[in-house]
Amino acid sequence: HVQLVESGGGSVQAGGSLRLSCAASGFSVSNACMGWYSQTPGKKREGVAGVSSTGSTYYADSVKGRFTISQDNAKNMMYLQMDSLKSEDSAMYYCAADSGTFGSGWCYTLLHSQSFTWWGQGTQVTVS
Repeated sequence: HVQLVESGGGSVQAGGSLRLSCAASGFSVSNACMGWYSQTPGKKREGVAGVSSTGSTYYADSVKGRFTISQDNAKNMMYLQMDSLKSEDSAMYYCAADSGTFGSGWCYTLLHSQSFTWWGQGTQVTVS
């Protein structure tokens, strides 16, 4: 049974930091393509960052230099370190995953098509 559980969201002032966590079960994060997405009410879900099984990382232009995606294979976790937060970063953040080691090109396609098999329930980030 695959499960993704996000945590770490909260309220923070602009310029502050948060670290989101995504706990994975039922598959190994080291053999998966994983991503973080954000969504605000009334708007479409947007890709924030992603990481392939080969360690390639991807970032939306809006977060480059401020957010860092990482994984802890031993803990089967994925993280999103969010620094220099802005009010426009406020959103519900979701982690997503698909098991497979088909390389960075496959992962890139998944990230941009948002066609992941598994999704978490989300964690709210509010920046004021």
